[in-house]
Parts: sequence; structure tokens; C-alpha cells
Amino acid sequence: MARVKSGKTNRARHKKVLKRAKGYYAAGSRSYIHAVEKNDRGMAFAYRDRKAKKRNFRTLWNQRINAAARLNGTTYSRLIGGLIKAGIAVDRKVMADLAVTDPAGFAALCKHALA
Repeated sequence: MARVKSGKTNRARHKKVLKRAKGYYAAGSRSYIHAVEKNDRGMAFAYRDRKAKKRNFRTLWNQRINAAARLNGTTYSRLIGGLIKAGIAVDRKVMADLAVTDPAGFAALCKHALA
């Protein structure tokens, strides 16, 4: 029985890892063993932060809505409560954009929510 050598396979795997490690500091971009660790860590952070990004944006939208609501004489919680009672379904991303780009439209939305 002949011995199985994996030179071609290993070279391809190493190249793939090192290509992904471009831009890392020092041996992190040149040494396969260090690059593997850096890649694993980077991928873990990327996965975690894809989730965190959604939370961060929702927080930002809420802050923008609250700031705009206060300019219209109400608070965030009263505005959201009023919209729910009025049966107006507008998501926070759209409301935050409306608050920034169209203050008159946001004021009209506030008026409907408080009526």
C-alpha cells in the first residue's frame, strides 16, 4: 500500500487561509499557524458583530425618534404608544429616516399619534 501525500491539498488550504489573512499585523499575515488563529478570531468577531450591528442601529433609530419627538412636544414612549393606539404601523427605521429627512412629515405623524 502506498503512502498518501497531501502536498497539493495542504498548499491550497494554506493559500486560502493566508489570502484571507491579508492586512493582518506581523506574522498574522505571513505565518500559516498564526494566520489560522487570526482568521478564527476574526470570523468569530464578524459573526458576533453582525448581530450587534442590528442592536446598535435600533438604539440609534430610537434616539433619533426621541429627539424628533421632543421637538414636537412629546416623548418617545408617548409617541410609540399613540401610534399603536391609532393603528399606525411604521417601523423605527423608517420613522428615524423621516425624522431626519422630512421633519414636516414626522410632525404630521406625531399629530396623528397624539390625537
